[in-house]
Amino acid sequence: MSRIYIPLTLRQAVIERALNRCEYCQSPATYSPEIFEIEHIQPLISGGETELFNLALSCPACNRYKGSRQLSTDPETGQRTLLFNPRLHHWLEHFAWSDDFASIQGLTSIGRVTVITLNMNRSAARHFRRALYAIGQHPVQHFP
Repeated sequence: MSRIYIPLTLRQAVIERALNRCEYCQSPATYSPEIFEIEHIQPLISGGETELFNLALSCPACNRYKGSRQLSTDPETGQRTLLFNPRLHHWLEHFAWSDDFASIQGLTSIGRVTVITLNMNRSAARHFRRALYAIGQHPVQHFP
């Protein structure tokens, strides 16, 4: 797969808008061992463009699991549902943290399909969130 050139100024605008955290799972890039990626919310293959409104900061895992997907089936309703779009949807309307702040719960159809499709509660992510919480750097402790 070839990489799409995204100018540095556009990359920086995406990072700043996202407050340097994954716009899907909210993981902070500062503490990640992996380099975060600029991803196309609507994939290029589906007509998406390389413009600020269509770009999101994503941790590598969320980006890989999302791939070019824009829809998935909600296990609760059986309906095909759009994945979370950080430009159109507000995170707190679709997601909540579990009581121990290790897992992300989908509150809506959009939230549920996104949590499942992006595998947001994989073991490594839950461990990472527990560690972040222990040092006072969990997203819930810094959510605007």
